[in-house]
Amino acid sequence: MGRRIDDATMDNVELLAKLTLGQEEREKVRGELEQILDYVEKLNELDTEAVEPLVHILDEVNVFREDIETNGDGREEALANAPRSKDGQYMVPKTF
Repeated sequence: MGRRIDDATMDNVELLAKLTLGQEEREKVRGELEQILDYVEKLNELDTEAVEPLVHILDEVNVFREDIETNGDGREEALANAPRSKDGQYMVPKTF
């Protein structure tokens, strides 16, 4: 099989990964990337027609509880502790 990853592609990989590779490193990475492509091509040979897509490894449907308000927003109780408040908000000294 010929080279699928040319010099322009390797230049782009280096740019996107913010790498500067020497010639020896560059050839090693090129070989590793081509091995990855070989593996993906091998996976494409599998017949996955009858396989359901996997959303999650567990069979749990929805583990979250209902979003029910239990004790209100507590705004009035919180503002009761404020030294000064106005229109439902804390009043604080002006800062510069």
